[in-house]
Amino acid sequence: MRGSGSTAFSDLLAIEGVTEALGLSYADSAGLNSIIDNDMPSQRPIFTRSEVVIGGQAFDLFRRPILDCIKALYSNPEHSQYLCFTPEQHYTDADRTMRLYHDFNTGRWWWDTQDAVEKDKPGATIVPVIISSDKTQITLFQNKSAYPVYLTIGNLPKEIRRKPSQQGQILLAYLPSSRLEHISNKSARRRMVANLFHTCMAELTAPLKEAGLEGIIMQSGDGVWRRCHPILAAYVGDYPEQCLVTTCYYGDCPCCKTEKEDLGLFPVSKPYRDFEEALDAAMAIGTKEWTDECLAANIKPIQHLFWKDLPYMDIFRSITPDILHQMYQGVMKHLISWLTSICGANEMDARVRRLPPNYNIRIFHEGISLLSRISGAEHKQMCSFILGTVVDVPGLTAPQSNALIAATRALLDFLYLACFPIHSSSSLIALDGSLADFHAKKAIFITLDVRKHFNFPKLHFLSHYSRAIKYFGTTDNYNTETTERLHIDFTKDAYRASNHKDEYTQMTRWLERREKIIQHTSYISWRLNNLDGSFIPSTSILPTCHTLTGAQRTSTDMKCAFIPKITTHPTMKSVTLSKLEDKGVKGYGAIDFTRALKQFVVQFNPHLQSNIVDEYARFIVLPFRTLPIWHQVKFTNTDLFGKKTLGSVSAHPRRFNSHGQVTQLSQFDTALISLKSGTEDHTIQDTRVARLRAVFSLPEDKLDTLFPANCRPPKHLAYVEWFSKFPRSHEPHSRLYQVKKEINGDGTVAASVIPVEMIIRSVHLLPKWGGTVLSEWTGETVLDLSPSFLLNIFKDDHLYYSFTQLQ
Repeated sequence: MRGSGSTAFSDLLAIEGVTEALGLSYADSAGLNSIIDNDMPSQRPIFTRSEVVIGGQAFDLFRRPILDCIKALYSNPEHSQYLCFTPEQHYTDADRTMRLYHDFNTGRWWWDTQDAVEKDKPGATIVPVIISSDKTQITLFQNKSAYPVYLTIGNLPKEIRRKPSQQGQILLAYLPSSRLEHISNKSARRRMVANLFHTCMAELTAPLKEAGLEGIIMQSGDGVWRRCHPILAAYVGDYPEQCLVTTCYYGDCPCCKTEKEDLGLFPVSKPYRDFEEALDAAMAIGTKEWTDECLAANIKPIQHLFWKDLPYMDIFRSITPDILHQMYQGVMKHLISWLTSICGANEMDARVRRLPPNYNIRIFHEGISLLSRISGAEHKQMCSFILGTVVDVPGLTAPQSNALIAATRALLDFLYLACFPIHSSSSLIALDGSLADFHAKKAIFITLDVRKHFNFPKLHFLSHYSRAIKYFGTTDNYNTETTERLHIDFTKDAYRASNHKDEYTQMTRWLERREKIIQHTSYISWRLNNLDGSFIPSTSILPTCHTLTGAQRTSTDMKCAFIPKITTHPTMKSVTLSKLEDKGVKGYGAIDFTRALKQFVVQFNPHLQSNIVDEYARFIVLPFRTLPIWHQVKFTNTDLFGKKTLGSVSAHPRRFNSHGQVTQLSQFDTALISLKSGTEDHTIQDTRVARLRAVFSLPEDKLDTLFPANCRPPKHLAYVEWFSKFPRSHEPHSRLYQVKKEINGDGTVAASVIPVEMIIRSVHLLPKWGGTVLSEWTGETVLDLSPSFLLNIFKDDHLYYSFTQLQ
């Protein structure tokens, strides 16, 4: 016996009778590959191998023709119904005073470029070219890397561009990834690396010069021919890539002329970089003044700048914000480090471990101070609760604590606003306002001796976010998270499929075959769906991009009402009432379940007055001893997100194995409850926080004994413990709402039975620590032991948007 290897498929087909039984036209993997290579058509161009000579040394460049790549994306029939051909301006009001920005065609870049091209060549269709590049490691131990370049077009909606499965991105080239370690002089090596990059990119993008000026006739997937002008619109990359592309010096801003020692100042007083000045310096190559002119333009003297001949573009303006590296792996990484130093590593870890669990909230059971190689996803998870860890920090005075909370809140506001999938003129004002708020309060980090200055480029670049959104749409149009995801499909998986010798030849061939198979699979699916010869509708009646799963284009979409969804069969078919009321580790802790259910039965009768509910409830006899119980309620919005789960609330006790060992800790989540029926629009005063203890259903055969025949209760009910009503205003520094458990006159927690439909969504509560965290608090017990809480609006984007709109 041996494990599967590269010949496993051929070995399977070599078994006598397998090929004949399956009706295959090939007998081994080589035969299959031959069919794919020679018989299957390809919508996308093939790779070619060429040499680039720099300094007398030749380097391999694997590339595709850029215009053919653009045509492949533009002409894909699967995307024809979603393509955008013209710039658009969207507004929230009839007077057109509040503009909206979301997709690429809603930004000003497309409008400005359309006007410029129309002056020279009327009747043009703009094809915004978006290029991203990033060197990535493809082995764990040999330190081998690849340098892929990806391409997409702004005509495609962002929902297609950022999903690899939608085939909205294409691998344009593998650049040489040599580190040129044979060059001993570091300065010469860096200059050679930059020259190599720009020489390769110049060869890749050279066809865009004439095509951008004169246009090329292209057919979109709907069969319409247009004169298209492919123009480089945006270049997506992390900070080192931005410096390499713009040839600015490391430590400088790639967009404006702010000096390194002034990067921490706000507002920015220096102008944006002058593209014409940089072009003049680049054109002076070969003259004595070249170096001096490059120095005056504050760019490096690099030969063969790939962007110097491209029409209708400004490379400094084309550099886009980078949420992943600038925010999560940059500014927020610094913030979390500063807060850990201020709070103390042990105290910070103790607080993180004791946060109550909730959907979309990751609990770091070992704390966060000792984590290494933290990913952007992990920093994003920390941002969802980090504000709650700096409440009541021991050792700080009240003014220091308030200033620290306010500065942290301001930076979190900027992060969450920057991630909005749709922006308006007012939200961009709020975005700039939150950044100004942070700069006004950032001195607390210097006072507490965790920073000496704020002169680093990633923080400075936040000043350019609102400008980029106005030009290119929201930040999810050009986030490097997409690039990092593409590395897996186009680089790492391809490398693993090779024998690691002359790997790029094998990687490109593997990718070509994979793309052919995906295309053929899509064609077969289309054919099977149209076997009856049904009419294929024209593009005029095909759905728009608004029908894309996850597409958000209005403020209503941003609010995104959550619809409760419960499985058909209960988690536990029969749970006794005594177990429901048991406060032990095996019970549900619904101590007043019987009384609350009797009150619900009485209140559900519309003919009884509310002031006699308790009196009538005493005469109710429950005709059952057990109930079916559900441990989870999920939330969806099929209109916007299809079957995707947007949230959930859990309510279950500890689970044990046959040896009495705990296999799952208890979890009774908190949720936001609607006090107002019949509407999706809620004010804060229309809602209330409650803790879910049990989700159940009443036996169908017992309903007649409890309710009138014409008045049936909802199928699914929930037992909840109430928290206090929201105060009229939030706390002044954290700007979060404080709530407490509501206590009855007899000392018990106020509780009720409610229909599950009243649950709006799950919410997360942050404990008010009151100083050093108490050792008896745990994630299981903190909701029982903490005297008060803050509502965590940073749990997810939807909750943040909903509550900031209500404030």
